[in-house]
Amino acid sequence: MGPLRRVVGFMDRFVYEVILENTMRPWARAKNWFQRRRVDLLDWSSQSPDLNPIEHLWEELESRVQGVRASNVNQKFDLLEAAWKDIPMSVIHKLLDSMPCRCQAVIDAKGYATRY
Repeated sequence: MGPLRRVVGFMDRFVYEVILENTMRPWARAKNWFQRRRVDLLDWSSQSPDLNPIEHLWEELESRVQGVRASNVNQKFDLLEAAWKDIPMSVIHKLLDSMPCRCQAVIDAKGYATRY
């Protein structure tokens, strides 16, 4: 998993592109994750939420901080960041292992919604 980045204000495509360019791309390159696993990168990722396991990761993060109170936004971000770092790799592996089934489900559904 890459680092958690705080977004102040609204997340739009421009903010997202800056995060990808300045945080995720250097992190992925430094780790050589994609090359080691022989993953071909797309020039533009799919827009299908069914192919994006990050939603399930956000749910995991939310469940880990549920009921934990923070007195201000800085403390809340610190709590989120600590919980993010504590998510076990087994959760990540499970999500990654689900990708072939996710892709097949989208193919079978001809691009329409799936159970994911």
